[in-house]
Amino acid sequence: MPTNEGLLLLLFNLFVLGLLALDLLVFHRTPHAVTTREAALWSMFWVALSLLFNAGVFVFAGRQHGLEFLTGYLIEKALSIDNIFVFIVIFSYFGVPPAYQHRVLFWGVLGALVMRSLFIGLGTALISRFSWVLYFFGAILLYSGWKLLRHESVEVHPERNPVIRLARKVFPRITSGYDPPSFFLRRGGKIFITPLFLVLLAIETSDIMFAVDSIPAVFGVTRDPFIVYTSNVFAILGLRALYFLLAGAMTELSYLSTGLAVVLMFIGVKMLTEDFIHVPIAVSLALVAGIIGAAVAASLFKARGPKPPPPRS
Repeated sequence: MPTNEGLLLLLFNLFVLGLLALDLLVFHRTPHAVTTREAALWSMFWVALSLLFNAGVFVFAGRQHGLEFLTGYLIEKALSIDNIFVFIVIFSYFGVPPAYQHRVLFWGVLGALVMRSLFIGLGTALISRFSWVLYFFGAILLYSGWKLLRHESVEVHPERNPVIRLARKVFPRITSGYDPPSFFLRRGGKIFITPLFLVLLAIETSDIMFAVDSIPAVFGVTRDPFIVYTSNVFAILGLRALYFLLAGAMTELSYLSTGLAVVLMFIGVKMLTEDFIHVPIAVSLALVAGIIGAAVAASLFKARGPKPPPPRS
């Protein structure tokens, strides 16, 4: 990438904050339940914007960095689908009305951007000082992929979340209901938290768990922190629209977790063996795209196949 990376990061972050402000203050100023059509249009917008940025990386930084961004973005986009299942469980547990779910996800995305930038900065610093960290990341991905392959997915239990337990102790005054849709309320000179704040904490802590897999996965295809960060950001920005688009169809993507497991294990093996075997970025991109595409196609084929007859009474 160009040497003046600090200025690029500053301009990029200002651009992202501008988009988020436009989203919150203009398009979603009034809380409402996001329709499938609206979610589809927003999903297309975020994907198109990501590919436009990718084209800029190709032009100004070269083919290698362009392919690295596209591979990292594809990995992050696919892994982010796992977040959707967690969001469904959290919203269902707390009984969040559909009209207020976008608001929680908006602030959740903002918090995720901050946390992931810190993780990426820490990962970059560790890799630059201790080369063996890459092997540690590779081992994490192999383990995560194996667990996912065995269908040992992350279990979500908001009532056991230590962060939520701590929040209940620090803020013992909790309102009931979601009207108004605020995180904090002042009543009688005292500060109350709302259930929506607890939902936000659950969303944020779940993203930390997913970042443990997703960030090392992108370090497996590039060491450039700018590429790692921007590919993460664009995948996260499109996560809200993807949630409203796919929330009702998650059960049909039955083979996606298997595909994601294979991708994680491939990147893990790649990181562990790269001192001996060099896998070109174009090959990595083709394999990742092929694995995810095959998993989605197999899932859709199974979902559209003949349904088993109902059990006899």
